[in-house]
Amino acid sequence: MDVKYKRILLKVSGEALAGSKGAGFDEPTMESICMGIKQAYDLGAQIGIVVGGGNFWRGRSSGKMERTCADKIGMLATVMNCLAVADQLNQLGVPTEVQTSIVMPQVANVFTRNSAVQSMEQGKVVLFGGGTGNPLFSTDTASALRAIETGCDIMFKATMVDGVYDKDPKKHADAKKYDSLTFTEVLEKNLAVMDGTAATLCRENGLPILVFDLMHPENIAKAVQGDAIGTLVIEK
Repeated sequence: MDVKYKRILLKVSGEALAGSKGAGFDEPTMESICMGIKQAYDLGAQIGIVVGGGNFWRGRSSGKMERTCADKIGMLATVMNCLAVADQLNQLGVPTEVQTSIVMPQVANVFTRNSAVQSMEQGKVVLFGGGTGNPLFSTDTASALRAIETGCDIMFKATMVDGVYDKDPKKHADAKKYDSLTFTEVLEKNLAVMDGTAATLCRENGLPILVFDLMHPENIAKAVQGDAIGTLVIEK
């Protein structure tokens, strides 16, 4: 089957893996998400994945801990999540490879652009752990960076809402959903799509982002096929 986007970078929040438990792993939720990834994989898409670490650690809310130390703990949490998602995908028959920005050879391969692209072309889903390898950068920025480095056609940001709104739809009944936006609008309106560093990186490198609801994991395959879901952020 033809797909609109041949190579994608999927950003999944760590909180999504926790499901209704709120922390750690919720196995039924993880299986559902991975089934959605498999559906996209079965369409022939080449897939890279970045998973956040929020189901284990929120560095910015860690009290008095020094910020870079807190961020390093969060980076390690993303590695744990990558290993868990890779294992679930393997159980579903999807070959994977975990690559980390932090050298830990007993755990996973170290990230290089060439090896990541080669693995994608060989039919493996590549999971990128450890963020950018540096504190002070979000997993949104890591996602944008890896997507650009590996030549992805688009970045999918799978969230807990069905797109981008002008204000929080959970708090405001009159919140307006955008079908499309530019990165300039995201930055000027300070919309809750991603941090400014990630948005600027995407704008400067021409990487579009599609924001959609992961509560319906079949949306991943729909997005790969170009269905009109969520909010598309692209600099026109």
